[in-house]
Amino acid sequence: MNSNNQFSHGGDILTFSKKIGSKQKDIIDLSSNINFIKLNIKTDLNKLDISNYPTYEKLYKIIAKKYSVKADEIELFNGGSSAIFSFFRYLDLKHCTIYSPAYLEYKKAAQTFGYQIDLINRFYDIKKEVKKDSLVIFVNPSTPDGAHYELDELFNSWIEKNCTIFIDESFLDFTDKKSMIDRLKTYKKLYILKSMTKIYSSASIRVGTIISTSKNIKKLKEKEPLWKISHFDSIYLENAIKDKSFINKTIKITNKNKHYTIKHLEKFDFIKKIYKSKANYLLFELKNYKAKTFQKKLIPYKIMIRDCSNFDFLNDSFVRVAIKDKKAMKSFIEALKKEFK
Repeated sequence: MNSNNQFSHGGDILTFSKKIGSKQKDIIDLSSNINFIKLNIKTDLNKLDISNYPTYEKLYKIIAKKYSVKADEIELFNGGSSAIFSFFRYLDLKHCTIYSPAYLEYKKAAQTFGYQIDLINRFYDIKKEVKKDSLVIFVNPSTPDGAHYELDELFNSWIEKNCTIFIDESFLDFTDKKSMIDRLKTYKKLYILKSMTKIYSSASIRVGTIISTSKNIKKLKEKEPLWKISHFDSIYLENAIKDKSFINKTIKITNKNKHYTIKHLEKFDFIKKIYKSKANYLLFELKNYKAKTFQKKLIPYKIMIRDCSNFDFLNDSFVRVAIKDKKAMKSFIEALKKEFK
C-alpha cells in the first residue's frame, strides 16, 4: 500500500474540490465524522485579551464536572491525535494490542515509537488472548463501523494479564451509553481518551482529554509542555460544554437522519451489509463494486465519502458515510438512485 494512503483520513475537502474543479462550499462532505450541528457561541473572540499566556484552570474544572472526575485526573492535549502520540511516547512499554479495525493513528503511533504490535480482529476474534503486560487499545464506539461494546468481560481479562488499558471514547457522546471512567476506582492502569472536537463540531479547535488517576496524570504532565492549547480553544470549549441541551439535541437529530439513511440504503442491491452503528456514521460493504469506483460515481454530485480499504481487516469493498443534515443525506440517496438504477 502507498505509504501516503496507509494512514489517510476523510475530510480533505480542499484536495477533493481542486480535483473535481468545484468550490469547497458546494461539496457535500460525508467523509468526515464531525458533528454537523453547530453550536451558538456567544463570546466575541475579537474582544479576548491574547497578550498573556493561556491558563486552563476554568476549562479543567468544566471538563472535570462534565465527566464527574477531579481536575487533577485530566490532562489536555492539542487534539485527540496529539494525545495519542504523547501517550505512546510517555509509556515505557514494548508491546501494543489494537482491537481493529481502529482509528489509524494508533497503529501509526505504535510504529513510530517502536512497539511490537498485535492486531485483534474484533469482528471475528474478539476473545483472542492478549499478551501479558501489553498496552491494550480499544475504541468504543468503534471506528469506522460505530459499534458499541459492553467491555466488562474483556476488561477483566485485560486486568488478569496486567495490561495498561487505553479506551478511546471519542464518539461516546453520540450515544446514551455509560463511560468506563468508573473503572478508574478499581484499576489504576486505565486511561480514557475524550476527543472533544467530534461532538462539538470543532475539528479546527484542537482539544483532546486523557482521563486517568491523579498519580498517572501527574506523571504524564511531567513530560508535557506547559502550554498546548490556545486561549481561543479554551474559550470555545468552555462555552460549548455550558450548552447542556446540545448533546441531547445532537443525538436526537443524528439518529433520525441515520434511520432515514439506513431505511433507503437497505433498498439497494449493491450493498451487501450495513453495520449497526451507535455513532454518527455508517460502515457498509459493497457487492460487486470497489470503494474507489463508488467514490467516482458520486463525483458528479460533489459528494465525498470515505474509502475504508486502508483500515486493518477491511478490503476495498468497504465505505463509510458520515451522518449529516437531512438535505445532505437526501442528496446522497438521490445520487445513488440515479447511479445505481
